[in-house]
Amino acid sequence: MTDTSEARSADGAAQGARQSGLSRLMRYVPLIAPVLLWAVPCVVLLHAGQHWPLPVTLGGTALFVIGLVVMPLAMVRGHGRRQQDRMAVVGDTLLGASWVLFTWSVLLGVLLRLALTVAGVGDGQSRARIVGYVVLGVAAVLLAWGYHEARRVPRVRQVDVQLPRLGPGLDGTRVALITDTHYGPLDRARWSERVCETVNSLEADLVCHTGDIADGTAERRRAQAVPLGTVRATLARVYVTGNHEYYSEAQGWVDLMDELGWEPLRNRHLLVERGGDTLVVAGVDDVTAESSGLAGHRAHLAGALDGADPDLPVLLLAHQPKFVDRAAAGGVDLQLSGHTHGGQIWPFHHLVRIDQPVVAGLSRHGTRTLLYTSRGTGFWGPPFRVFAPSEITLLVLRSSPQQPPVQP
Repeated sequence: MTDTSEARSADGAAQGARQSGLSRLMRYVPLIAPVLLWAVPCVVLLHAGQHWPLPVTLGGTALFVIGLVVMPLAMVRGHGRRQQDRMAVVGDTLLGASWVLFTWSVLLGVLLRLALTVAGVGDGQSRARIVGYVVLGVAAVLLAWGYHEARRVPRVRQVDVQLPRLGPGLDGTRVALITDTHYGPLDRARWSERVCETVNSLEADLVCHTGDIADGTAERRRAQAVPLGTVRATLARVYVTGNHEYYSEAQGWVDLMDELGWEPLRNRHLLVERGGDTLVVAGVDDVTAESSGLAGHRAHLAGALDGADPDLPVLLLAHQPKFVDRAAAGGVDLQLSGHTHGGQIWPFHHLVRIDQPVVAGLSRHGTRTLLYTSRGTGFWGPPFRVFAPSEITLLVLRSSPQQPPVQP
């Protein structure tokens, strides 16, 4: 008979060995990923039976090698200690372009070539060249369209959200949600102004920003963030930190938002009233806050709801959707989140799903809790959005419909 403690020890050792192996593998991802992003399109476009003239093959290969070398160097200079904005733009743009090229080189390099072969179109060389032309054409169109999608003012997405515990006096409450504005190396002060003008046109009762305001410190990105001070709401303007604040002196962003007239909800709540009914609006720091080492910063739902009447409905701001498990356990009625960007550049959303329970939209968790996950108002890094449109969200809160009287 096997001793239970020995079995547990063996299982723990095996699990530890697997985790250690995974950790070692993850160390090499930053080295392997850039090579794959540039090498795969290079092979598909230039070295897969096309037999291009030698100058075309050599010149094209040289461009891919330059991209492979320049991209990581620019990313390090742009997002590392030096924080050089121009280099960040170069690195981010190359990252987005290589991802799109890689994706469509893999898809069309297999599927289109197979379709052409089955259809009996041309010989091996002509099929390879057709694939190359189509990959370049699709990538060019998607990058141009994706750049436009990333830089435009987001469209407004309106969603009705029914909360059974919401009092009738709060029925129709308009909640505007912006998130993941990511003010950064590309100066978007004018874009910020236009976003705020759009938010004001919604005549919202409550305006929420669920974090990731910027990439960079409040002092450095202040000009882009200042238009947030013009946002209007009849009841309150509330804000919580995202993970990117903790890369850029989070307390500075909390202080700036307070200066601009927003209520930073750092593990606390406020009450909003309308028509004789009350809604608890709570917020927590991002789940990465505690590991940032910044004193007093952590995600603490119990603290956020401390003193709130448990019979009142609760709207919670939490940057990352994965906080919803704690929100559901705590009896929250509606959680508002961002963080995912909807994947930003297709098909990256499949990777997002590994870390987050939801990528975008309204979802139910448990018997009471609803979660709305925004695709984000801005963009992070690569200035492209492909099949993941940005949004400004208008959530209209609805109480339970009145039941008709029972007829005798």
